[in-house]
Amino acid sequence: MLSVHAPSPFAPAPDAFNMASHVLAHAGRLADRPAMQILGATKAERWSYGRLEAAVRGAGTGFLRAGLAPGDRLLLRLGNTPEFPVAYLGAIAVGIVPVPTSAQLTGPEITKMAAQISPAAVVAGEGVALPEGVEKVISEDALRGFAELPPCDYDLGDPDRLAYIIFTSGTSGNPRAVMHAHRAIWARKMMHQGWYGLTPEDRLLHAGAFNWTYTLGTGLMDPWSVGATALIPAPGVEPQTLPLLLRRFDATIFAAAPGVYRQILKHHMNLPLPRLRHGLSAGEALPLATRQHWNAATGAMIYEALGMSECSTFISGAPGHPAPPGTSGWPQEGRQIAVLGEDGAPVERGTPGVLAVHRSDPGLFLGYWGAEAETRARFSADGDWFLTGDMVTMTPTGAIRYEGRGDDMMNAGGFRVSPLEVEAEMALCEGAGEVAAIELRVSAEASVIALAYTGPASPEAMLAHAGAHLARYKQPRICRPVAALPRNRNGKIDRRALRDTWPEETR
Repeated sequence: MLSVHAPSPFAPAPDAFNMASHVLAHAGRLADRPAMQILGATKAERWSYGRLEAAVRGAGTGFLRAGLAPGDRLLLRLGNTPEFPVAYLGAIAVGIVPVPTSAQLTGPEITKMAAQISPAAVVAGEGVALPEGVEKVISEDALRGFAELPPCDYDLGDPDRLAYIIFTSGTSGNPRAVMHAHRAIWARKMMHQGWYGLTPEDRLLHAGAFNWTYTLGTGLMDPWSVGATALIPAPGVEPQTLPLLLRRFDATIFAAAPGVYRQILKHHMNLPLPRLRHGLSAGEALPLATRQHWNAATGAMIYEALGMSECSTFISGAPGHPAPPGTSGWPQEGRQIAVLGEDGAPVERGTPGVLAVHRSDPGLFLGYWGAEAETRARFSADGDWFLTGDMVTMTPTGAIRYEGRGDDMMNAGGFRVSPLEVEAEMALCEGAGEVAAIELRVSAEASVIALAYTGPASPEAMLAHAGAHLARYKQPRICRPVAALPRNRNGKIDRRALRDTWPEETR
């Protein structure tokens, strides 16, 4: 059987559509219900649906009065404050295109990114680096004042038109500006039961910052679109204190990256969270040990999802449809995906290949801004499939097992080896700490599998563990202790940086 998943029927978005209007569709009848709570160590800031809608629609009016027009790009340079989603939705409400970015970016970094999209203005928080060459700057204080303005009308139109742009890391090292349509929020309805198990009565706590797209989508937009409550930790809240917030504020769903789960478990072996139904994980592969330890500590399961900036999450396990052991989950209902070989054709199930999403998926991006050739290069030769770059295997039952990024896959004696497989075993060695496997070139003709680790174990102990638990061609030949693993801004292991900084004398 071929590695193809045909979609079940999924109704298209209405012909006259606006993403912000869809997100806030329940605000009128739920005006007094809490839409968002910003959770500090001693107090919480509460935003009702009524307050949120007034701020968003006032922001839309304020942007138009500031001289912006539909189609203009608006660069968001805000910290981890509620004004971030207000500016984001306020721009979308009136047809302006917001571009959320991390407040951690330096001046040169954001200048380079801004040059790609030529923003008409910047919304700026105090102390956040701004790009050179953009004259119109709207301060965060001015944005707060927009809440007093008359509410804007929603700019309704074709659901396929551009709604927002997000930047994602490119394989070349240059950030890419990913364009998404208004329909992207409509497509996220496939996640509500395909991953979250989300209901209007849920209180979803997301551990990420506002400006992370995982937080914007899973932590805010999706809960609001069903009338649920979003809980976001305030700046400065440490991971070890999150269990207290989960318990104090009656969180029913917890969403975080795997690293956050690991940090919590370092400080808490037992986590009594009676209201928590389950956790969600995305951003990188969730180690089996982390999943098992969390389940033992809380009694709650973690459901993992696989996705990317160009299509959000589309492979996942869910409370009603858990992922089989060793897999990331199932294609969500309504998705059309395939696993393709080097010839561009679907491979047989059980055979590794590149995960691909059909171009008809309503959540698929519109392309990379100003980069038509690069956009075309991400599709199959016939143009039907978007090539994610993720190496996966579809099981006989249709579940997806993640094998790693195509550019992360290691070649050992002619065998292709996933770094995740090596890492999963090596992390079990006593004293290993966090681990990362890479293919390391040791001469012009030869490369080996190398492993960096953060724990107190000796290299000899690590090598002995590999010899006892991995096939020879999967075993690291070099094990090197490091103070910390290099990570990108999203918290994922930066394997390129690890390779580039590996000392020559240890090769």
